Amino acid sequence: MSSEPEDADTDEVERHPCPRCLVEPGSPCRSRSGAVTGTYHTGRFTKVPRLAKLLRVSTPANRGPGQPWRPGTPPPAPIPSDTPSAEIRVGYARCSHLTQELQSQLDALAAHGIPRDKIFAEKVSTRVRVRPKFEAALDAARQIKALAPHCRVILTVYEMKRLGRDSAELTALADHLTAHGIALEMLAGPLTGIYDPTGTGRVLFAFFAAMAETERENIREATLEGLNAAARKGHHGGRPPVITNDMLHTVLRRRANGESVEDIRPDLIIPAGKRKGRNPSLASIYRALAEHEKRQTYPEAIDQAHAEFACLQAGT
Repeated sequence: MSSEPEDADTDEVERHPCPRCLVEPGSPCRSRSGAVTGTYHTGRFTKVPRLAKLLRVSTPANRGPGQPWRPGTPPPAPIPSDTPSAEIRVGYARCSHLTQELQSQLDALAAHGIPRDKIFAEKVSTRVRVRPKFEAALDAARQIKALAPHCRVILTVYEMKRLGRDSAELTALADHLTAHGIALEMLAGPLTGIYDPTGTGRVLFAFFAAMAETERENIREATLEGLNAAARKGHHGGRPPVITNDMLHTVLRRRANGESVEDIRPDLIIPAGKRKGRNPSLASIYRALAEHEKRQTYPEAIDQAHAEFACLQAGT
């Protein structure tokens, strides 16, 4: 049985080296006399599964069978399949306040096999739109994907709220990652695992993004309610004042009696805060006096402005 191979068969046969005449890939088989053989050697064409059962496979006319043998052009390297050959992860960790800790997120990302040099971390609120380390993580993921397009590049975070709590922002991020072929992975939370933001996965991500935004609003409302309740009880946030009303009245009374601020200062004791038990600075005392004077003169300034306005109206 003999066969005249099609061009695709010829390319497949010549993609393999010949174990008999030892020609390299890209060339027809060679005879002992140095001519192109009329058929491919059996050990070569049987490497092609669809030709393996044939007894003979003829060399096509465009290879010049019987003519002096010359090396052909080596075939191009095989095109990699669409299946990624490796996974490369870029980690991102974030917390909102300087007092919060990042180490637990960093440890989780490192335990997941992400090298320290590919983990980007920062302390910044989700309300801040510009997050330098987050942008650096995205840029690193994009560069890796551009240099290794057949690798699976994954942006990994500990949980969704590390990325943000605004559903529109999270959905835009998903679109950005999809456009650059980057997957998203979360190690904890309701959407644990690798997320492919397409099809039903996109709907699921949008659902949890909306949940995250709702959670943020609930936290905000609960915080405001707590602050209002504390204010009604006389507890106000922020640092306690250095100069209390009692201290200010003491300064005003003693100054009216002719004493200087320098003489009064040693008798003033800060009642609370980091400087509790110490004397206030002269700058603090003068600042409190200036604010008191401003409060006293402000109503008079309003009355004067009203009077001037009334005069202007009368004149017109």
